[in-house]
Amino acid sequence: MFYITDGKGFQMQFANGWTASVQWGTGNYCDNRDMRYSPTANIEAGQKGSKTAEIAAWDANGEWHNFGGDTVKGWVSPDEVVAFLSMVSNFKESK
Repeated sequence: MFYITDGKGFQMQFANGWTASVQWGTGNYCDNRDMRYSPTANIEAGQKGSKTAEIAAWDANGEWHNFGGDTVKGWVSPDEVVAFLSMVSNFKESK
């Protein structure tokens, strides 16, 4: 499944039950973090794009992937996002 999140990113749910999130809007740990907030700011951030994004993942039980002390990782490059999505898609199936 694919989901758009507030016009500023997306989530993908894999067959193994894990969901990965990639976000680049206001307040996310990315180049757009300090954009001035407005009712349309996240859509503007989504349209503007960003050189970096914030990533996270959780299993079907709501248990979050741990990045060594945090549940999100910020300022990642497109290449890192692709590697992360591949890693999450290969996690052990959650039940």
